Amino acid sequence: MADIRLMRHAAYKGHRPGYHAPPDAPLSAEGYDQLRRMPPPLDGITGIVTSPLLRARQTAETLGSLTGLPVIASSDLLIEWRAPTSIQGTTSETCPPAYRAWRIHRHTSPHLAYEDGESLVALHRRATHAAAHLHHLAGHRGGVLVVSHKLLLGVLLRLPMGPSASFEAAARAVWPFGAMEPFPRHRFGART
Repeated sequence: MADIRLMRHAAYKGHRPGYHAPPDAPLSAEGYDQLRRMPPPLDGITGIVTSPLLRARQTAETLGSLTGLPVIASSDLLIEWRAPTSIQGTTSETCPPAYRAWRIHRHTSPHLAYEDGESLVALHRRATHAAAHLHHLAGHRGGVLVVSHKLLLGVLLRLPMGPSASFEAAARAVWPFGAMEPFPRHRFGART
């Protein structure tokens, strides 16, 4: 089985701790600088798969230009957790009180979504499909670099924990912009 590397997109405009980025948040000058300073592509990586959200897509396209690796696919399975529209562009301190109340109970009711957002069960289901898709793609195309978002990537690495625990662990985890992690081959039914 070919290698799969998971990468968080580069830094984007407007980021601050606890910020819920809107889908169209572009990379910042710092983000482009991060990409220019990255080491050469990993051995065995033959292409890039990306989330279609702007900051991930710009990361993938810039990496492709810098390394010669083609962007071979864009998948909605790789978009970030679908935060409710009402909290996009807010921080933990400025989001609506009803959302803060939902956050307190989301781990005991993971099937419930807040407004038009994605429930933790729906995110986990999507991440499970993404894992199968990535293993299938790597099996046919060779090693891939996956450019996506912190919460989705964190849930991917923690699928066996279930919807609530994987989300909470991913939310607490530190995953710097531009950092890469291997996606283990032995997990989630992938054949070695």
